[in-house]
Amino acid sequence: MTWREKTILDDITLLVLLGAALAAAVWAAGHALLHKRDPRSALVWVSLSLTLPVMGALLYWLLGINRITRRAHHWHKSGRRLGFQELYPPAVAQPPALPPLFQGLHNLEILSDRIVRTRNHASNRLFPLKNGEEAYPAMLAAIDAASHSIHLCSYIFDGDRIGGVFVNSLAAAVKRGVVVRVIVDAMGERYSAVTARAALLGSGVDIRHYLPLYKGPFINLRNHRKLLLVDGRVAFTGGMNIRSNHCVETAGLLHAASDLHFQVQGPVVNDLQRIFLEDWYFVSGQRLDDQAYFPLLDAGGTALVRAIADGPDREFRKLEWIVMGALSTAKQRVRIMTPYFIPDRPMVTALVTAALRGVEITLVLPQQNNLPFVAWASRASYWELIKNGIQILEQPPPFAHTKLLLVDDLWSLIGSANLDTRSFRLNFELNLSVYDQQFAAVLNEHFDAIQAGSYLVSLQEMDSRPLAIKLRDGAARLFTPYL
Repeated sequence: MTWREKTILDDITLLVLLGAALAAAVWAAGHALLHKRDPRSALVWVSLSLTLPVMGALLYWLLGINRITRRAHHWHKSGRRLGFQELYPPAVAQPPALPPLFQGLHNLEILSDRIVRTRNHASNRLFPLKNGEEAYPAMLAAIDAASHSIHLCSYIFDGDRIGGVFVNSLAAAVKRGVVVRVIVDAMGERYSAVTARAALLGSGVDIRHYLPLYKGPFINLRNHRKLLLVDGRVAFTGGMNIRSNHCVETAGLLHAASDLHFQVQGPVVNDLQRIFLEDWYFVSGQRLDDQAYFPLLDAGGTALVRAIADGPDREFRKLEWIVMGALSTAKQRVRIMTPYFIPDRPMVTALVTAALRGVEITLVLPQQNNLPFVAWASRASYWELIKNGIQILEQPPPFAHTKLLLVDDLWSLIGSANLDTRSFRLNFELNLSVYDQQFAAVLNEHFDAIQAGSYLVSLQEMDSRPLAIKLRDGAARLFTPYL
C-alpha cells in the first residue's frame, strides 16, 4: 500500500496508537515522580518511560510499581489485618523509665517510642538456647506441659524427623484438651519434603497457611516470624524454624545451620500473644481476644523488653530505622551477626559513619552461604566497609543462621530479621529489643567464641579478587532490592 492508498481511518488509527503510547509514557513518568522516594530510581524510570514510550512504560508497570507495600496497606485499611489495640486491650500503664545505666541510649528509645506500637515491659527473663540441641527440647517440654493453649508460628515447619516429634507432641496436647493453633507460611512450606499440614491431618490441630499460593504468587509478603506461645505464659522466639538442620550435631556440616533461639518469660509475653493473634485473625478471620490468653505475668527478671512486629503493612520501616538509630546512638562498639547481609546505600553510610566516629564495628557473616547469589551481592559491599575500619569476619561451616545486634554491651536486638531488604521491607518479621547488661554479656560471650573461630577478611583480599569475580559480585548487587 502506498501513501496515496491510505485512508483517513488509517491516519486516525496511527494517531490513536501514538497518542496511547505518549499517554502511557507520561503516566509512567508522572507515577515515578510522585511515588519514587529515591531520586536516582525516579530519574531512571522517567528516562526509560520517555525514551522508550511503549517498552519503558511496560517495564515500569511490571517492575517499577511497589505492589507489595500497596497490597499490604490495603489489607490493613480494609480491616483484614487487626490493629494492635483491637484485641484484648493491654493494661493502661506508664511504660517504665529507662534506667540510668542505659541513658546513653536515650535517643534510641525516643525513636522506638515514636515508630513502634508496643512499649517496653520490665521484669522479663530471657534464656538463650543454642541450636536445636538446646532449643527443641525446651520447646517440646513446654508443649508437653501445656494446659490451656498452644500457639505456634513458623516460616518452615517440617513434618518429619524433629518436626515429626513436634507433630506428635502437638497432637498429644489436643488429646489432653489443649487448644492448638499453628500458622505456617505457604511459601516456607515448600521447603518441606513432608509438610506439617500433611503430618497433622486428623490430629485436631488447627493449622492455617499464611497467604496460600493458590490465591496469588506472593513471593514476597511472607510471614518470616518464629514464635511459640504456651498458655500465654512462656514464649520462644528467635531465628530457628522447625527442621532438623538446626540440630547441628547430627545434620552434618554441609546441611546444618547454627542459630540462637530464646525462651522468654515475663510481661512482654502478652505482647507476643497479641502479635500471634493478629496473624491468626489474618489467616482465619477468627478474632480471639479472650482475657484467658493474657494472664498476669511477672517473671521477676531484669530485662526491659519491647516486642517489635514489622511488616510492609505499616507506615514505618521499624526494624530498619531502629537499626539505623542504634548505629547513630552507639558510643563504643557494635557487634552484628546475620546470615544475609545486603545493605542498601543508607545502611552502608550509617555503618561507615559510626565507624568513622570511633565506634568499633564487627560483622560476623557465614563463610559459606546457602544462597550463593546473596553471598555475591554481600561481598560487593565488603571493600568499602573494611576500608573505613569495619571488621568483617566469615564464620566457617556449619551455615551461620544467627541474627544478632549488640550495642555498647547494654542493648540487644534479637529475632527473625536479617540485615537485608527482604526482612526490612518485604516480609513480616518479629524481633525483641532488650535492655539488659547481664543478657548482653551472655550474648557477647557467644559472639567472642564465634569470632575466635572465624576468618578475618582483609582489604587486600578484596582488592586482589579476579576481575571476573568482582564483576559477578557487582552484578549480583544490582538485584539488591529483590534479594
